[in-house]
Amino acid sequence: MEKLRKYIDKIKPNFEPGGKYAKLRSVFEGFETFLFVPNTTSKSGVHIHDSIDSKRTMTVVILALLPALLFGMYNVGYQHYLAIGELAATSFFTIFLYGFLAVLPKIVVSYVVGLGIEFISAQLRGHEIQEGFLVSGMLIPMIVPVDTPLWMIAVATAFAVIFAKEIFGGTGMNIFNVALITRAFLFFAYPSKMSGDSVFVRTSDTFGMGAGNVVEGFSGATPLGQLATQTSENITLTTTVGEPISTWDMFLGLIPGSIGETSTLAILIGAAILLFTGIASWRIMLSVFVGGISMALLANAFASPTYPGSLLTPFDHICLGGFAFAAVFMATDPVTGARTNVGKYIYGFLIGAITIIIRLYNNGYPEGAMLAVLLMNVFAPLIDYFVVESNVKRRLKRAKKGGTTNE
Repeated sequence: MEKLRKYIDKIKPNFEPGGKYAKLRSVFEGFETFLFVPNTTSKSGVHIHDSIDSKRTMTVVILALLPALLFGMYNVGYQHYLAIGELAATSFFTIFLYGFLAVLPKIVVSYVVGLGIEFISAQLRGHEIQEGFLVSGMLIPMIVPVDTPLWMIAVATAFAVIFAKEIFGGTGMNIFNVALITRAFLFFAYPSKMSGDSVFVRTSDTFGMGAGNVVEGFSGATPLGQLATQTSENITLTTTVGEPISTWDMFLGLIPGSIGETSTLAILIGAAILLFTGIASWRIMLSVFVGGISMALLANAFASPTYPGSLLTPFDHICLGGFAFAAVFMATDPVTGARTNVGKYIYGFLIGAITIIIRLYNNGYPEGAMLAVLLMNVFAPLIDYFVVESNVKRRLKRAKKGGTTNE
């Protein structure tokens, strides 16, 4: 690393103002700060210095995503070999490798398109390249079905980065979660590739690692997709080969679904990492779960076959779909979420409650986390505004009574 540092210092003048490659300064700085922590500090004004910068924050979030991503890769292979009836005869390594090779191209496409646009935007504006897309680029392939075509991911990623981020000024200025805008674009532009039964289980060959006819009675529908078509009081959710899904299967994540959203256990491991490092807000996480559980309990108290989702337990709702993933990785986005402490409770609670409401009373859209988070992204500034105004009025009232305004 010392030799690399010396080499970078040697070529750096070429990218400074007046240098041969001055126009590529932002690109060079992006690579330099990715490899090494900058040693520059502020010289004037009032500043607060600590060890947490945006690059470290993004790195921790990516580490927290790894358990869900790795399990998602395994589950892709698991669902494939289960569908073709060869699961029992296939090793753990082969199952995981199949999923790894199926998911890797989506990660590559997401980063190449997203970072490419950010590099170009930084060059045109003369700005530094920000690290925001390091997380978004990982989130995007984790929240789409495994059979989503690569060109669709490329188009949706480009749309989201340009119209949900760069047009607002770049990292830290966007009002919507970029990864969820990507998913929303795919859902509304190509609904068959986001809500179809077959897209959640890859049955085609992957570099010669597994192919064959699916077993009789195969269905790639997710549990929530099956739920939307239930008509009796006896809810029956099954695997791709018709076997009943247990609560343990839901919690582990051995069910069809978007790549990184199925395993509640892996997601909770990621949540522990984010909370231990202080990167994510426990107030938002907790309130999302409280909101979802509260609404599920209320619906279950008035359960009706007309709305089959109301027959599920609150724990089932948490383990199915993208609820847990949204609570841990989407709702806690510090840029698009509420920033006041009281606002975080309100913001998170409404996300959880709205997610369940959408699931219960819109059978055409069995999921709800994506729309709930995007909707609350819009209202987060308004929530913070009213919280601040309420605090100001309360302090003014106390001051008029002769109290102190310091808290």
